[in-house]
Parts: sequence; structure tokens; C-alpha cells
Amino acid sequence: MNQAMALLEFASVATGMLAVDQMLKQSPIAVLRCGSVHPGGYLALVGGSVASTEEAHRAGSVVGCRHENLVDEVLLPNPHSQLRAAVMGERSEAKGEALGVCEISTSPGLLRAIDRVFKSVPVNLVEIRLADDLGGHALAIFDGLLPDVQEGIELVSLHLGSSARLLGSALMPRVDETLRNVLQAGTSFAACENQVPQGAEILTTEA
Repeated sequence: MNQAMALLEFASVATGMLAVDQMLKQSPIAVLRCGSVHPGGYLALVGGSVASTEEAHRAGSVVGCRHENLVDEVLLPNPHSQLRAAVMGERSEAKGEALGVCEISTSPGLLRAIDRVFKSVPVNLVEIRLADDLGGHALAIFDGLLPDVQEGIELVSLHLGSSARLLGSALMPRVDETLRNVLQAGTSFAACENQVPQGAEILTTEA
């Protein structure tokens, strides 16, 4: 299992690919996920031993800074297990009494903050989305007891780093059951399933 993770965000696809090439030549790391993201950027997520990941992270950052295309970066020597699973695409069902949503300007900033949240408060990570179909933004959804979720949102704003901004957040104390059902398919509009709660006025196409 990878002991460390690094995520680098570039404003240029070409620079991102060059950085990954340099990282792989510099250090024996695994490419966990990498590729172009909206709106014309590039994300590189790598992992391995702490020493190897630190070396790769340094090499990728140098390439990004040299070309003035490094948007943000984060090195996580011991990422939380929920975070490791979420960045690889795993999702959880929202079951807690409260739900928290945070939208961040960079993907590394989101991982930096969410890792701190999950090491500090007992909340459950529902979903993480990085850049694609979000105009380059990053999104995290977590749930749990109301005080814990509220503290989690506050921690996100404190630990984003200097290159990221909190674009929006929401605290929902008692999530509507219809919304819970919608979230089971994810937060993407394309993935949303039709939900008709009891008593809803149904739109028809009849004349």
C-alpha cells in the first residue's frame, strides 16, 4: 500500500505531462491517476514510500515552477485511509444527521484541508471530486454529527494553504431524504436519477 501521496495541479497539459515524465525518471513512484482536467489543466496524483514520493513531488514542482504553470501542490506523507480511497473514486452513502459541502479553488488545496479534517474530527467522507466537470474547482462532501460536521467545515477554511480559496460551503443539519437518495448516484448533473417524493407536483408533457 502506498505510504505517501502527492497531488500536483498544472495550468498547462504540456507542463503536466513533462512533470510526470520527470517524476517517474527521478523516483520509483506509482502513478495513481493523472490526466487533463477542465478547463485545460492537468492533475498528477502519485504515491509510494515517503522518501520516493517526496523526491517525485520535488521534481514535479520544479518543472511546474520553471514553466510558471504550477497552480498548487500538496504532499501527504501519511494520508487518511478515507482520503486514499476517495481520490481513487470510492464513494460512501450519506447516513449522518448532518451533511457538509466544501467547494475549493484547487484540488491540492482540497486534499490538504480534507486530510486534516479526517485526522481531527470523526466525520465520514461521502464524495470527493477533483477539477473535472467543475470548471477546475474541487468538491468534498462529508457527514456525521452536527457539531463534528460544523467543525470540519471550519477546519477546511483554515488549512487550504496559500494557493487555494474556499469558494463556498454549506452545512445541512437534517438532510432531506430525497436529496440523500439523489446523492447516492453522486453530485454530477449527468448522474442524477429522477426522484419524485410523495406529494410532489409532477411535470407532464401533455397538452
